[in-house]
Amino acid sequence: MTGLPLNLRAPEGVPDSRGLNLFDADPSYRGLLELHLESKLCAHLLPHFIRLGAMAGAELDEMALQADKSPPVLNDQKIEKSLAYKKLEEVAFGQYGLAAMSHRGGVLDWPEQMPPAAKYALTYLYVQAEFGVCCPLSMTDALTRTIHKFADPALVARYLPGLTSQDMDALTQGAMFMTEQQAGSDVGVISTIARKQGEQWALYGDKWFCSNADAGLALVLARPEAAPMGTAGLSLFLLPRTLPDGSANRYRILRLKDKLGTRAMPSGEIKLEGALAWLVGDPQQGFKQMADMINMSRLSNGMRAAGLMRRALTEALFVARRREAFGKPLIELPLMRRQLLKLMLPAEAARSVLFFTAQELEKADAGNDAARRCVRLLTPLIKFRACRDARKVTGDAMEVRGGIGYTEEWSDPRLLRDAHLGSIWEGTSNIVALDVLRAIRREHSLEALLPELNERIERAPRLLAGRLAASLDKAAEFAHETALSKNEAQARQAASGLYYACAAALLADEGTRLGEQGDARRQLIAFLAYVHRLAPRDPLRRVTTGFEAEFAEALLPETPIAPDAAERILTRLA
Repeated sequence: MTGLPLNLRAPEGVPDSRGLNLFDADPSYRGLLELHLESKLCAHLLPHFIRLGAMAGAELDEMALQADKSPPVLNDQKIEKSLAYKKLEEVAFGQYGLAAMSHRGGVLDWPEQMPPAAKYALTYLYVQAEFGVCCPLSMTDALTRTIHKFADPALVARYLPGLTSQDMDALTQGAMFMTEQQAGSDVGVISTIARKQGEQWALYGDKWFCSNADAGLALVLARPEAAPMGTAGLSLFLLPRTLPDGSANRYRILRLKDKLGTRAMPSGEIKLEGALAWLVGDPQQGFKQMADMINMSRLSNGMRAAGLMRRALTEALFVARRREAFGKPLIELPLMRRQLLKLMLPAEAARSVLFFTAQELEKADAGNDAARRCVRLLTPLIKFRACRDARKVTGDAMEVRGGIGYTEEWSDPRLLRDAHLGSIWEGTSNIVALDVLRAIRREHSLEALLPELNERIERAPRLLAGRLAASLDKAAEFAHETALSKNEAQARQAASGLYYACAAALLADEGTRLGEQGDARRQLIAFLAYVHRLAPRDPLRRVTTGFEAEFAEALLPETPIAPDAAERILTRLA
């Protein structure tokens, strides 16, 4: 820590977490990786996790702080990014191949494509240092997936090597140009026009919010001439920044956005002036095909929210364990202990839902239709609730550091600002809550998800399983009735209940399985989810059981809890 510049060193007496290995500071993570990754892959990746954790808590965090203070500049259609941002890109795209590992072998010396769980697990650690780069990272990964599914094979062959390159000079980054000023959530009123021009199409229109604005490739929604209004008339196009002959394509970046968060990542306004593009897939299925990319971006948003919450929790615990007030460490003060538990619950819930969704995605991609229907529901669920939780968790964690945490020399303000992005991009909270209902109504996703969750609940201790099963039934019934009645006013309530019923089931199962190795603490977090998010309670009734004090004593040290010890705690609270 003494190697830090003077202006980055903490004042005397202020606990300074800079230089902390963010992997080692998260004691549960290794066990979860061993639970959710194939054993040989997990063992192979473990040194990479340790190294990335060390980088995330030190040089990556410092570069993210610098990049955040040096936003990009548009100069004669060239976007100039800070050196710090470019270094952050090099770690994500180059050293770790996070955009490539799901599409080819050879990344991090692993001979095969890696499963979604590995990609999200590594990116979850990276995002604890830098959020902005994860937007182009996610879009490059999702664009590659979408064109691989729907585009002409010759087009895929032309661009796949660049999209999956770890050589920064050969890398082609991806983007999504969809939003228009009059067409935000209401995609059906998109006015960008596509005119046939030989083997290609010429695009005309204005895209109002385009992140990673100078990407080499972008997927664009546009309406072919004479196509009907609404989403049924939209087609999907692949737009190159540079044409095959080396000339610049016919579109301009009008200006860059001055944003609340992700300030180092360039978002801009694009004017399409006859820009040449290739049609992707069926012209009548453009929106449905773009939805594949949108859903992967939504899942990435949920992953990023989970990572932000873990970083916020790590910072809060670090300070609370080391700073004293009123003659005691902060972590011994009752209100602080209660506050830390309220940070821990949503952080752990999001991580459990993320891993489960990643595993279902792998099965879905292998052709499992029940898993596909699960992913169709889980994706808007985690996008809705985890992203909303991250806004509160990052704000409440900032309080733990106190007034100094409000200053821009720490990670706290950046985490808070970046956390607000997740609830807005790729669908606001209202839009994704309605999409939860749509998945239930159209895809019968609950019928696919509930057997998976009930099977996991059945493995939990009896005292826990009964409560969780009843809560899941109630949440599912409410969500199903809300979906069938199309009661939009209750969509958010239904989505929140279903998300936490799902998270509690997954936490309990992880606690049971990890309990076989001696750590059942996630069973207690599952019970915490039941009490705070699922069980009926009177906000004005005085709690006299000592429940939270006992849970704080058990959970805040983040040390293993033997299954019999966890069961004794649950029995006392029954």
